[in-house]
Amino acid sequence: MGRNPSVVSAAEAVAAIDSGASIYLGSSDSVPRLLVEALCARGRKRVLRDVTLRHIHTGRTEDYAAPEFEGVFRSESFFIGENMRRQIQRGAADYIPISLHDTPRLIRDGVVGCDVAMIQVSPPGRHGRVSLGISVDVAPAAIETAKLVIAVMNRNMPYTYGDGEIDLDRIDYLVEDDSPLEETHFALPNEIERAIGRNCAELVEDGSCLQLGIGAIPNAVLSQLSDRKDLGIHTEMFADGLLPLVEAGVVNGSRKRIDRGKIVASFLMGSRRVYDFVDRNPMVRMREAAYTNDPFRIARNPKVVAINSAIQIDLTGQVCADSLGMRMYSGVGGQLDFIYGASRSEGGRPIIAMPSRTTKGVSKIVPVLDPGAGVVTPRSRVHFVATEYGIVDLYGKPLQQRARLLISIAHPECREELERAAFERFGRHFLYWK
Repeated sequence: MGRNPSVVSAAEAVAAIDSGASIYLGSSDSVPRLLVEALCARGRKRVLRDVTLRHIHTGRTEDYAAPEFEGVFRSESFFIGENMRRQIQRGAADYIPISLHDTPRLIRDGVVGCDVAMIQVSPPGRHGRVSLGISVDVAPAAIETAKLVIAVMNRNMPYTYGDGEIDLDRIDYLVEDDSPLEETHFALPNEIERAIGRNCAELVEDGSCLQLGIGAIPNAVLSQLSDRKDLGIHTEMFADGLLPLVEAGVVNGSRKRIDRGKIVASFLMGSRRVYDFVDRNPMVRMREAAYTNDPFRIARNPKVVAINSAIQIDLTGQVCADSLGMRMYSGVGGQLDFIYGASRSEGGRPIIAMPSRTTKGVSKIVPVLDPGAGVVTPRSRVHFVATEYGIVDLYGKPLQQRARLLISIAHPECREELERAAFERFGRHFLYWK
């Protein structure tokens, strides 16, 4: 590797990739689309075979998983985005079950290969380094181990401080592209999501340190916190909903024990407003997933409130968050990392938050999980569960009491059926349990 990367076209850069290569592809809203397009163009010439692309979610990029590339590219996701669900469910792509904090180790230890890293970076900062900007996650591990590093340099990529700062001599080929970054715009919370947000917000005290996932419920929680003081952020990701609390001084990180005064995250999904906020912002530290999602590091901050979602919860508290029965839907991700980390935190409160029913009216609290459903958080690790009908604490509760508590926050139209199932499971004594 030379001291300076070669500035080339995307086609010239991907021409260095051979058949059988394992490629790490930058994730979320930071996918280097110009490189993906060039790689697909090369794949259409049938000069490549058996190339594996590994990544977390890749937004709206899915060309490489199209039927025309069968035998050319194979996609293996560490976490399944919407663009890959159909391909994985039909077997044209695959999923690697792994907690997010363990994913960099998979790469560093060579459990999964990484011959090529394809990433997107900012222009150099004042010290001559570039930054991974809005998506650090597992990329540092890929860059460290790859034989070939290809980077798209984009002036629209913010420069963020932390683990995503890279020396230029770590890059082999540099491709210039100033296309706008992808943006993610979340829908405003509906009435049910606002009710869930209010229930979760009841557990957020002054000085809490928050982890918030993706979607409307986290934004609904944040909207309820304007009267809190000295909140901290240690999370996988954040989006636009956090910014009003930062601007109002509600989020300042002053009571954190590690990374005091800093907002710590691994990737971002939001609008240009978020990207402008993090650009050269000394308050923000973008760290790789091995740092942000380490349960023992999470636990070092007091009052960690971790809010994660579920597809189903059974009456004993088992949480499915990765599949619809046998059909993979998302992945393990960081849920158990933060549920466990928050449970070890002094005054920590791990929360599973979800609507009581699906949009089709099917209860998400069920007698038993669907056949093939994955248990992402085991019943032994579950603490608080919230729906629009309230919030209950299952920690340390016996099975029959758990069932009664969960039924109390199920949709009213589903409670009779759940009580009948609990009676069949536990016997007549369940009728007398209060």
